[in-house]
Amino acid sequence: MSLSEPDDQDEKPLDPVMENVRRKMIRLQLVSAGVMAVMLMAVLGAIVYKVTRPDPKAIAAQQAGGALPVPADAPLAATATLPEGFVVASTALSGGQILFFGTLPQGERKAFVFDIAAGRIVADITVD
Repeated sequence: MSLSEPDDQDEKPLDPVMENVRRKMIRLQLVSAGVMAVMLMAVLGAIVYKVTRPDPKAIAAQQAGGALPVPADAPLAATATLPEGFVVASTALSGGQILFFGTLPQGERKAFVFDIAAGRIVADITVD
C-alpha cells in the first residue's frame, strides 16, 4: 500500500519527431480556428448588411416617383390642362409623371410636368 504512482500515468517526454508533429497539429488547429472566426465574422457582417439595407423594390418605387398601381376595374382618368395655344413638341413618362415639352404662342419654350396621382401640373419650367 504505497503512495507511489503507477508508471502508465507518468508523462514521459516525447521524442523529437513526435514533438514536431504535435507542434504542427497545434499550429494547424490555431490556423483553422482563425479562418473559421474570420468566416463567421463575414457571415455575420453579411447578415447585418442585409437586415439594415432598405428593400430594393421600395427604392425603385421611390425613384419612379411612386408609380401608380394599375386599377382592376376601370382605367385611371385624368386631364392635364395646358395653357391656351401651347403646342406640344414632345412628351415623356417617368413613373407617375408626364412631361409635356413645347412652345407657347409667343414662341417661348416651356416644359410642364403633370403628376397623375395629384391630378395637376406640378412644375412649370421655362427653357431659355
